[in-house]
Amino acid sequence: MKKIAAGAFKAKCLSLMDDVRATKRPLLITKRGKPVAKLVPVEDDVDDFIGRLKGVFRVVGDIESPIEPPEAWESTR
Repeated sequence: MKKIAAGAFKAKCLSLMDDVRATKRPLLITKRGKPVAKLVPVEDDVDDFIGRLKGVFRVVGDIESPIEPPEAWESTR
């Protein structure tokens, strides 16, 4: 893991962030030789809603056509 002093990080912050994103390698920021922070790349999590339940259940029959209600559902008025 690459280490850098806080003062140097402050001077080169934007280019160091681009470097971490490009290389996917974390950067340890130190102050007086002791670690104080770690800059890590963000993981690209794809959280798609569509298709989330694929393989969890199975559709059987026609789910698009309307159903005919039974005689008991009809109003007697």
